[in-house]
Amino acid sequence: MKQLATQRAEAQPEVRPGIFWTLDNTWVLTQRSLRHITRNVDQLLSTFLMPVMFLLLFRYVFGGAINTGGTSYVNFLVAGILVQTAAFGANTTTISVLVDLQRGIVDRFRALPMASSALLTAHVFADLVRNTISAVIMLAASFLVGFRPTATWTEWLLVFGLLLIFTFAISWVSAILGMVVKSLEAAQWVGFMVLMPLTFGSSAFVPTDSMPIVLRVFAENQPITKVIEAMRAWMVGTPIGNNGWLALAWCVGIIVVAMPVATWMFRRRT
Repeated sequence: MKQLATQRAEAQPEVRPGIFWTLDNTWVLTQRSLRHITRNVDQLLSTFLMPVMFLLLFRYVFGGAINTGGTSYVNFLVAGILVQTAAFGANTTTISVLVDLQRGIVDRFRALPMASSALLTAHVFADLVRNTISAVIMLAASFLVGFRPTATWTEWLLVFGLLLIFTFAISWVSAILGMVVKSLEAAQWVGFMVLMPLTFGSSAFVPTDSMPIVLRVFAENQPITKVIEAMRAWMVGTPIGNNGWLALAWCVGIIVVAMPVATWMFRRRT
């Protein structure tokens, strides 16, 4: 009897905690999403070339016409380009979620013993990796066109930490958009329609002092401006005020709302 009980115990699969399975599933699917990026020429070009193109465009086309006070325009610009790159780069999550829903891969995953939230989380984590690479490339290019930061190592850690939190927040919003749109064409432009007014209606490219009063009030109190102003202060020493705490509060607030909403919508769709 003891031998039979031992054989039955050995035949049963090992029961692991739910959190272990969720992390393991997320890691496997994140690797899948990253492989899609490396094999997709269009995504590689957008990752490497788009941030540099925007940097060169604003640096040399508009830089001589914009007064940024005591800060050189290239020093003023880099924080805005970093945040814009992260915001627009998150649109890839919208497209990836929609493609998975339309091509039936989600139906295959449903037949497997896996965490339902792993697919969305994997797309978001892959977005973090992609945007980190874009940020490093853009910063390297910015040094070549005259960017001269004064940040300490601690301040650089704050910059990248806030950038990752911001990317994480926007990626969850993009995941929601991926479940709302019905076509790949809509997925390609809907993110820009949402993010374009926020990025250009901010302090990314021009000081808010030059804006009309209504636009200025909007620009100075929206999340992208808070993130940009905090990063700019850490990188080049502009006044930070309460922008650091407000930027973090905005990002955390977006995550707290968007993450459960995206998970709930995904479960309803699947």
